[in-house]
Amino acid sequence: MDQPSQANVSPHRLFTRAEWAKLRADTPLTLTEADVERLKSLNDPILIDEVVEIYLPISRLLSLYVAAIQNLHAVTRTFLGNRDGAVPFIIGVAGSVAVGKSTTARLLRALTRRWPNTPKVDLMATDGFLLPNAVLRREGLMERKGFPESYDRPALLAFLNDIKSGKQKVAAPFYSHLTYDIVPGKTVVVERPDILIVEGLNVLQTSRLPKDGRAVPFVSDFFDFSIYIDADDTVIRSWYLDRFKKLRETAFRDPESYFHRYAAITEEEAVAFAEGLWNRINLVNLRENILPTRPRADLILRKGEDHRVEQVALRRI
Repeated sequence: MDQPSQANVSPHRLFTRAEWAKLRADTPLTLTEADVERLKSLNDPILIDEVVEIYLPISRLLSLYVAAIQNLHAVTRTFLGNRDGAVPFIIGVAGSVAVGKSTTARLLRALTRRWPNTPKVDLMATDGFLLPNAVLRREGLMERKGFPESYDRPALLAFLNDIKSGKQKVAAPFYSHLTYDIVPGKTVVVERPDILIVEGLNVLQTSRLPKDGRAVPFVSDFFDFSIYIDADDTVIRSWYLDRFKKLRETAFRDPESYFHRYAAITEEEAVAFAEGLWNRINLVNLRENILPTRPRADLILRKGEDHRVEQVALRRI
């Protein structure tokens, strides 16, 4: 018997948009068009049909996963004679800059919060675990901001460990997108959620394993389910440039903005600057660090040029 080639072997099952939409079953639509409008990110023109055809099936799938994981934890607690409460369910959302991670994370938070049992759902971006700009400058890493080495990985791992351990209150640093930096002394506190959604560029990243077999935890070790938002890099580049141009007309006009100086230059100069950022930093990070983690995701949402999900891949093994 012929053996399948490596190229034809995949841990994921592929679905067209129409096939995936049917898996919604009787999951109710609990968001309005106005809700979706508030939840979407800048330059991410998601419509209500995307919620119905893509996100309601995801919501149904997650509800089944959460129930199954909670049952498994209950069995483990019984075995250990442990009477502690349910362990928080953690969802990771990964993908390139400008691909729509934040919109996906916010939609999932809104949908899961409206399940019949109304769980407590929190959302945390890993931006808060970036090293402060002063540290990045000192270490020569400002041009590597967003790369794995620009994060305080031990702090992120400690945060997730505390969440999984059921700690009542867990604090994380606060990151300002206006000042493009960590805000000293300011934190975000997560109080024992039922579900935590963690969104970031490199949340599925692994590292080289030590040969002596010592435990080296990855961020994704704490995830119960993970989603990767995917698109061609040429398409993401276009979205990134469009977003930069829109930010010039909005957030960059604030004198407190780190990028305020780019609101006053010509559009041609601004686009040239943004293209430089994309080519030197974001595209390199995507190709070297982010894209290689795609196969590790439980669910891959493949987008087309119009931002609509065209194909869904669900892990089967």
